[in-house]
This record gives sequence, structure tokens and C-alpha cells, in this order.
Amino acid sequence: MKYLRLLALLMIAAAVTGCASGIRYTEFQPKMPGPSQDMGRIFLYRPSALGAALRPDVMLNNEKIGEAIAHGFFYVDRKPGEYQVVTSTEVERKLSFVLDKGQTRYVRFSVSFGFFVGHVYGELVEPDVAMKEIEDCKYTGTP
Repeated sequence: MKYLRLLALLMIAAAVTGCASGIRYTEFQPKMPGPSQDMGRIFLYRPSALGAALRPDVMLNNEKIGEAIAHGFFYVDRKPGEYQVVTSTEVERKLSFVLDKGQTRYVRFSVSFGFFVGHVYGELVEPDVAMKEIEDCKYTGTP
């Protein structure tokens, strides 16, 4: 019984420390500058706390652009072209897409169960779905 309490406390601590802290999207969005006319924007977010202790690096075309943090979001502006988002825990997960000039893409990170640890993977989401899911997420990017 004593061990179960300790395990429960450790799981709660991991969940709390694994979640994002920062300004909520609904507060951040009005202050956010728009992308330049020749660029596109990619939002990356993780709306769930499932597997909160997992915080894999997010790579965009082999460049680290952030971490997939539970209840967190960030964005990058990039030139039009082909992009690949990669996250890895015990396996590497890849998502490929094309970004057009002036386009905004939304990549949602979800967690699936793995053999030893969970897998964090990205999927493209339609803007209307993403806007509902991202509004309670907190900004984890660099100011």
C-alpha cells in the first residue's frame, strides 16, 4: 500500500512537471505578428497531458525547432516548400507535407503506447479543428 502511494505521487509529479507553462494561446494570439507575405506558418501543438513526461525534440527538416510538450504550442515561419516533422522516443515518427506561400499548417502531437515508452507523433489537422484544440495550450517557443 505504501508503494502504491509513492507511485501515485511520482506519477502526479511527472505529469505536473511535464506540462507546459507560459501564456495561453488565447492571450498570445492577439500579440502574435503575422508572417511575411512570402512565407508560410506552421503551428505545432500537443493538447493532451497523456504521457506528459515525454518531451521529445521536434525536428523540422533536420533542424531542432522545439519540444513536443504536453498542453504546449509554438510556431515557425518558413519559406514555401516540402517539410518533414520528426519526433523520436524509442522510435522515430515522421510527418511530411508541403507548405505554400501565405498558408498556415497545424501539426498536432499525440501519444501512442510503445513497448518501453510512449511514441509522440505528429499529424496534420484542419484549421477549424486546430483552433478549438490549441486555445488552452500554452506558448513554449522562444519569445
